[in-house]
Amino acid sequence: MKKTILLLLIAFSINASAQTPPPSVRFKDGLKIYLSDDSTRYIKGTGLAQIWFRYNQNNPGSVVYGTPKSDTYDAGLRRVRYQTMAQVTNKVFFYSQFGINSLNNLSTRKTGLFLHDVTAEYNVHKNYLVLGGGLSGWNGTSRFSSSSVASILAMDLPTIEETTNDVNDQFVRKLGIYAKGKIKSFDYRLSVANPFPIQNSLSPVATIPTGSAAVTATNTAYFSAKAPEMNYQGYFMWQFSEKESNQVPYMNGSYLGKKRVFNIGSGFQYQKDAMVYRNSTADTTVRYTPLQQFGLDVFLDYYLNKEDQNAVTAYAAFLNYDFGPNYIRNAAVMNTATGIGGPSTPSFNGAGNAFPLIGTGQVIYAQSAYLFKKDLLKKQGTLQPYVSGIYANYQKLSDPVTVYNIGVNWIMGGQNSKLSLDYQSRPIFNTDASTGNITETKSARRSQIVLQYQVAF
Repeated sequence: MKKTILLLLIAFSINASAQTPPPSVRFKDGLKIYLSDDSTRYIKGTGLAQIWFRYNQNNPGSVVYGTPKSDTYDAGLRRVRYQTMAQVTNKVFFYSQFGINSLNNLSTRKTGLFLHDVTAEYNVHKNYLVLGGGLSGWNGTSRFSSSSVASILAMDLPTIEETTNDVNDQFVRKLGIYAKGKIKSFDYRLSVANPFPIQNSLSPVATIPTGSAAVTATNTAYFSAKAPEMNYQGYFMWQFSEKESNQVPYMNGSYLGKKRVFNIGSGFQYQKDAMVYRNSTADTTVRYTPLQQFGLDVFLDYYLNKEDQNAVTAYAAFLNYDFGPNYIRNAAVMNTATGIGGPSTPSFNGAGNAFPLIGTGQVIYAQSAYLFKKDLLKKQGTLQPYVSGIYANYQKLSDPVTVYNIGVNWIMGGQNSKLSLDYQSRPIFNTDASTGNITETKSARRSQIVLQYQVAF
């Protein structure tokens, strides 16, 4: 209770020190310079920062450089982004984005800005067919495989849909070519990319063990260390109501009562020989298998009253992930620990706030929210409570992974000034020494509370 009160006091102090935000219409077009008299050619710039204040219950055995830590208070920069886009001619569009992700006190200091996107595209015919290339996030599988970070519904992205994040891509971006288009209510995207080798990932990617350790890796897939094959992705969407923009690849989490959107989508990802495994301890050579994904999802963002701008938002996805037999990947956002080794017995989750996020199996992800009328808090904006959840059945685990988040967005100036308070509960898995089964220890769940302030222009 004391921890929740502390975070709420921080929230009120941020709001008290900030001036009343200008109307969101002032930021409608961002920073924009028109290059033609009819305003069809332009250069536009945007910026965003998401700042976290967090309390986290660490996984059992977590340490920070050898010091046991059962819980953590920290602050961090979840994202800092700058975008530049330009309609160079009637048919040529340029887009770039750079920034940083996930900087907290345990990160390497003086982390440099890096490129997220650099693309150029040519409109072949009336937006029915647009061809482009570069470093891009035109991904498949599901809607939030390419999320708009400025309009996230919950406090953070549904990372369950970013399955190869920084394994063989650059924070979900790859170098390649893409095609996109709109034909009446049908919206599509297709991409062919050359993935990054796992050897140059920022964080080490586990490879298949050799020698005596190979016994423990029987019938368990790992990412292949050989030169990567081409990666193919696609996402297809039918828009039943208002149409969404596909100028950039990133899809909105909420329009904050400005639109009525109802879409059904489906997508895929495929990469030959992306994974490797042994199917018995007697195997002298490894076996390769493709990375294959399929997704089906539905998105609703619907204002109830156009003047009040109150709205409901709902999203649900079914995801089938095939990374080869028993693949599993533990992941953490801005990990709160550097390793394990404390007095408590370490769990299968690993250090800090990690848990089994991605694996071979089936996933259901859902989120929903209600946006109160725009002047609920008078000049201080309105509120948008939300819930989200993951239910994942992975081959490697004997129990499903269940994660849920409950939170509220305080919309002070649209997406330009937003405060989010989020509570998350995550499972702790342990390996049974006698059977080898990996099961959830029901009494050991951990939680975190995050206060995020988002400012954007």
